[in-house]
Amino acid sequence: MQDRSIIHLNVTDFAVAVERLQDSSLKRIPLIVAPEQAARALVYDMSEEAYGDGVRKGMRLDRARRYCRRAQILMPRPRLYRRAMSALVAQVIHYTPLVEQGKEDGHLFMDVTGTHRLFGPAPDIAWRLRKQVQKELGLDPVWSLASNKLVSKVASRMVRPLGEYIVGAGEESEFLAPLPLSMLPGLSHEELGLLQDFNLERIGQLAQLSREQLAVPFRKRGEYLYEASRGQDRIPVLPGGTGTGQVCREYHFEDDTAERSEVQGVLTSLVHELGRQLRQEGKVGQRVGVRLSYSDGRRSVRQATEAGGTDNDFLLRQLALTALDRAWQRRVRIRSCVLICDRLLPRSRQQTLFVLNSPQEQQQEKMVAAMDTVCARFGSGTIRLGTAV
Repeated sequence: MQDRSIIHLNVTDFAVAVERLQDSSLKRIPLIVAPEQAARALVYDMSEEAYGDGVRKGMRLDRARRYCRRAQILMPRPRLYRRAMSALVAQVIHYTPLVEQGKEDGHLFMDVTGTHRLFGPAPDIAWRLRKQVQKELGLDPVWSLASNKLVSKVASRMVRPLGEYIVGAGEESEFLAPLPLSMLPGLSHEELGLLQDFNLERIGQLAQLSREQLAVPFRKRGEYLYEASRGQDRIPVLPGGTGTGQVCREYHFEDDTAERSEVQGVLTSLVHELGRQLRQEGKVGQRVGVRLSYSDGRRSVRQATEAGGTDNDFLLRQLALTALDRAWQRRVRIRSCVLICDRLLPRSRQQTLFVLNSPQEQQQEKMVAAMDTVCARFGSGTIRLGTAV
């Protein structure tokens, strides 16, 4: 089997980089991007200077200000970041159709396996692309090259805010071994804490454990830890997606809430955003999950499934509310919620011989199509489901 060549391109502190392109006077000034007027504002992004002072994404703004008192606060402009992300993708797509992008965060994965006859070796492609992005967009990305996405993502973290890193095929485990466990993507705060309880600090120490040993405390997650600690990652580069075979939306409440109706209303809004993305990508999801983050730092995740898959907002909402009921089992205020749809399948383009949907489902599909038309013309937040449907 041919070794893959996966480039991870990352414009560090993407929102800050775009803001500084718009206003050159912001250069060399510590910046924090956050909705300052919100009652419980969270950091959207921060400059390298603020990061050095201890500011992190998702941190409460009042705390971030204490860490970096000299920082200037900027209001987030997601539409501007989306346009910048689209421009970045336009530069990359020339080299390979296998481009996977994050959500206006400056992260891109490229599978350039087999393109050397057109563009030369993979490192040359990365060098050329970086210079091209610098010249055309004024952005300066870091890049890394490895045989899979997991290792290339970790490698790019080694060289922020500027630089490049190459991990050769067969060197994945050796590269990861001395790194702290916090560098391994996908680990939750609870999992890191449990590993520390076992006196494990380095990825190489985790890699010494067998599948059976990891299955005892981590159950199904043990398989991921076993493979990831050895630099194994089978997930391909998925054009246009997040690469996890899922789409998700997240919402942070301005004030922690215990009102179920408020959380249900937020999920209803997120459902239409998520469903619209599924329809644009021609996909349906078989499982909808809700992840709740509580005020005390604990989390709860539950799912609901639809065997045939769906992209219908009404059915997605039913699944989301079912998952919410299963997840909300504590009398603690909610800080944020994440709506996740995974087990994605291509939506069938073939028309069925017989009408299988009920009249209600047919009417719902017409309504969803009309809502998509309105949003396409006037903006994504123009219309959405009501909370009483």
